[in-house]
Amino acid sequence: MTGEFEGLVGLVTGGASGIGAAIVAELRARGATVAVLDVEHSPDADHVACDVTDRTQVEAAVRAVLDRHGRLDIVVNNAGISAVGTVEENDDDEWRRVLDVNVVGMARVSAAALPALRRSPAAAIVNLCSIAALNGLPQRALYSASKGAVLALTYAMATDHVREGIRVNAVSPGTVHTAFVDRMLRGFDDPEGERAALDARQATGRMVTPEEVATAVAYLASPRSGSTTGTALEVDGGVTHLRVRPRP
Repeated sequence: MTGEFEGLVGLVTGGASGIGAAIVAELRARGATVAVLDVEHSPDADHVACDVTDRTQVEAAVRAVLDRHGRLDIVVNNAGISAVGTVEENDDDEWRRVLDVNVVGMARVSAAALPALRRSPAAAIVNLCSIAALNGLPQRALYSASKGAVLALTYAMATDHVREGIRVNAVSPGTVHTAFVDRMLRGFDDPEGERAALDARQATGRMVTPEEVATAVAYLASPRSGSTTGTALEVDGGVTHLRVRPRP
């Protein structure tokens, strides 16, 4: 598979850590030149500072990628934040903040990138969604609403831009084992018990790895997937569709 992205330029929002960093590494391993757009500082040589809630910063970041590399072929909208709580427990400011990052942020980045993508022979946008879009998870009302919007946005964008030669898809991961999850688990009285519960949520018996999500993103972004558009690829260990019996 090495080299399938040779000559193509991509950007990954939230690419400095976690799932985003795994996506950057996977695309580069397959031959792409990849810019890391992130609000956090990164030692990556191709890092571009970008807060996806600021349209001016987003447009400047896309221009910087074009100035540096001369083209843009792949956009991975990975930047996102979490929220815990029922509809009673998240206030209006939290709703605005999460939706601004998780939904409007994707729209801002995609809009800024579209003129360049229209010039690409292999244009692809991949949005990071979640199983929360289609599965009722406890105390995830706001986060689930944001990812449901991402799923609908993906289908709408795919429809709007398919005749321009721009494919738009999504990846919906289950619970992914990242450093963020490890930090979260340290806040529980029984971290090992909570870790076991997160593993058990997947029918495969373990959390998803960032590398598995990155492989799915690479498939959807690949020029070899020219007939795949308007779809959401679930990388969820079977959560969405499997109903396995408890272990004896």
